[in-house]
Parts: sequence; structure tokens; C-alpha cells
Amino acid sequence: MASYRFFEEYDQPVTDKLKQDFSNILTGVGEDITREGIVKTPERAAKAIQFLTSGHCQDPEEILRSAMFEEGYNDMVIIKDIELYSLCEHHMLPFFGKAHIAYIPDGRIVGLSKIPRVVDVFARRLQVQERLTHDILECINNTLKPKGVAVVIEASHMCMMMRGVQKQNSVTTTSGFRGQFEKIETRNEFLKLISSDLA
Repeated sequence: MASYRFFEEYDQPVTDKLKQDFSNILTGVGEDITREGIVKTPERAAKAIQFLTSGHCQDPEEILRSAMFEEGYNDMVIIKDIELYSLCEHHMLPFFGKAHIAYIPDGRIVGLSKIPRVVDVFARRLQVQERLTHDILECINNTLKPKGVAVVIEASHMCMMMRGVQKQNSVTTTSGFRGQFEKIETRNEFLKLISSDLA
């Protein structure tokens, strides 16, 4: 017997309502919802959209507070290349890419896994990249109260790639800086480190 099991739990009334909504959408675009490949799609889509927007029900500040430790380290801490997947609030199409985050502790550090979890919480909401960058930045700054925080996000947007201007290779970069990262020399050190491959 396996010693570990992962399962997802869904609110059944919400799932049933969304399932009907997705059935109506599929019918509206001309699909046969009794077709073998489609018959379970409304339920799968209902569960998928709940998962992809589950960040609305989570408290990112509590995630950080659950693993904060007193520590005298006061140099830059960088977590780079954090994969992120979100839904654009304008078309509900995905945008995806990487976040690079740094902070300079002021007597407290946070468990490293909590930073990517904060990214996931904010990404699993209907978003725009600009707000996503700001949300992550302010959450870390307000909760951890470090000497400085930096966030850079690089992402590709399916609303630009699949429809609209249909540009396949464009990447959108957003950034935010607080505290010591507002100083050009600290910011440049961070930008240099996230763009280099340290061997």
C-alpha cells in the first residue's frame, strides 16, 4: 500500500453549476456534448477552472508567516526561474513564464519553498501580469518586512499568440523593486545574477 496519496477536493454544488455552464458553452459553439471525446469535458473543465482560480481562496501572507525564522543573514537571497501559469482576465487564456524574486532579510528569513507558493497563489487567479508582479512584491514586502524586495516576471501570453496580433515570439517583462533594490547598484547586481548561469 502506498504511504502517500494526493487527492483534490471540489465543492460539489459549484462543480455541478460550472459543469452545466460549460455544457452550454460547448453547445453554443456547435459541439455535440454526447460525443465520446466530449461527454466528460464539462466536468473536467469545471474542475480545471476551479483549480486554476484556487488562489482566490488562499492567503499568501499566511503561507509566508508559517515559515518565518529569526536569522542574522543580511545579504541577497534570490529564487529565480520560478515557473508560473496564470489566466489573463481579459480573455481567460493562459499566460506563462518565469518569476525571479529576491529579498534582503532584516533579521528574518522565510523557507525557500514559500516564495514559489506565493507565486502560485497569485498566479492562480484571473490576472494581468502587471498586477501579478505587484501582488507578489507587496505580499513579500508587507509580510517579511525585509530591507528590500525585487520581482521580475517574463511571460508569454496566449491572447497575443493565438488570437489578436498573433505574435508567436513576444515576451512581456514586468518588474518591481522596494527598499534597497531601488538603489541602482543593488538592482543591477540582482539583474546580473538572474541573467547569468552560475556554474
